[in-house]
Amino acid sequence: MASPAPAPLKDAVGGLDRDGFVALLSKLIGESARLQNDPPIHKPQEDLVAEHVVDALRPVSTETGGGPLVVRKVSYAEGRSNVIVEYTGTVPGRVVSFVGMHMDVVPANPSEWDFDPFSLTFDSEDNDKLQGRGTTDCLGHVALVAQLMRRLGEVKPPLKHSVIAVFIANEENSSVTGIGVDGLVKDGLLDKLKTGPLFWIDTADKQPCIGTGGMIPWHLKATGKLFHSGLAHKAINSMEMNMEALKEIQKRFYTDFPPHEKEKVYKFATPSTMKPTKWSYPGGGLNQIPGECTISGDIRLTPFYSSSDVVEKLKGYVEDINERLETVLDTRGPVSKYVLPDENLRGRLEISFDGDVMNGVACNLESQGFKALCKATEEIVGHVEPYSITGSLPLIRELQDEGFDVQTAGYGLLKTYHAKNEYCLFSDMAQGFQVFVSIIAQLEEEA
Repeated sequence: MASPAPAPLKDAVGGLDRDGFVALLSKLIGESARLQNDPPIHKPQEDLVAEHVVDALRPVSTETGGGPLVVRKVSYAEGRSNVIVEYTGTVPGRVVSFVGMHMDVVPANPSEWDFDPFSLTFDSEDNDKLQGRGTTDCLGHVALVAQLMRRLGEVKPPLKHSVIAVFIANEENSSVTGIGVDGLVKDGLLDKLKTGPLFWIDTADKQPCIGTGGMIPWHLKATGKLFHSGLAHKAINSMEMNMEALKEIQKRFYTDFPPHEKEKVYKFATPSTMKPTKWSYPGGGLNQIPGECTISGDIRLTPFYSSSDVVEKLKGYVEDINERLETVLDTRGPVSKYVLPDENLRGRLEISFDGDVMNGVACNLESQGFKALCKATEEIVGHVEPYSITGSLPLIRELQDEGFDVQTAGYGLLKTYHAKNEYCLFSDMAQGFQVFVSIIAQLEEEA
């Protein structure tokens, strides 16, 4: 007599178990004070989270013989592990992966919060609201995907696809490299993920995020001549020069990097932008014209332009302005000037860039993964509205350049990302769980 057909995946796996999810998330948030990533003040110990994840999955792992999950910790720095979990399918080369659930968090100042950021708490009037640093970004996703993998290990559904989850270290700071997903890629540990869609689970609001911006932090320093403000004709006012130079640089930037036709396709809210965000100078009295000052800011670049091209353009703008100060920059008033010929003195501009320049990402809208994500989102959430932002996600462009089909989604709340009083909703995470199961089921049907 033939064996009965296996139950559909969605029925077999079911929904997200609240008790199990909350219990694990409570352990993770309880470690979050030691997960803050802001060196040298805060050096995270992602091992603390990694151990909780491994402990949650151990009963259904090959380590204990209690289940099929292959669980592996990979460390490139003491106390800072990544975790790779695999539910192995029957067909080699068929794979779907969930990556990017990072085990570090941004810092939180308890004195500025309405509740303890370093323990999981519940809103007294809304049991759906789970509060604490990392609930949205990204410990909530760590707990969510860990529960997905545990459930697969318990149910043991017959799958053609291998389902792989990669929990990573060191996403929130780029001053240290080679110890998170970048190290895993370098060592070839994620190569098998290239044969199927890779879902980066670290965005928000339950909709596919199909585009992100590149980011270029810049510093424009102007050097003039410090002098008494009552003798302005003998000074080169670095503030006036820097303001006029920035105006000229911005004008050229927007000419060379205008709104791109693909930005409408990807539904970017804004085109590429260059703007000042910070001003600094050595100090002095109100009666002193400053001899130097620095304006700093960032460029947010849609992924249809190259960050390296922009950097070279900006260097060229500054070089040209330095050579033609007298004719390129407007002055301010009858004695304002940027060159003192009698003293053989010229003002000078210098532009520099921080090391964490990154490119944006435009996801492949024709890929199997994107179509599956959209269909699952519409099915579970009730509507699908892909969006793009010029906020930046580190690491994923590098994955795309390495040949991975990267799609991005997340089930926290954008309004609480990196914010005080961070929280997520259990109902959103539960929908995320169902979206993941739907994606796997769709890929199985198409295999």
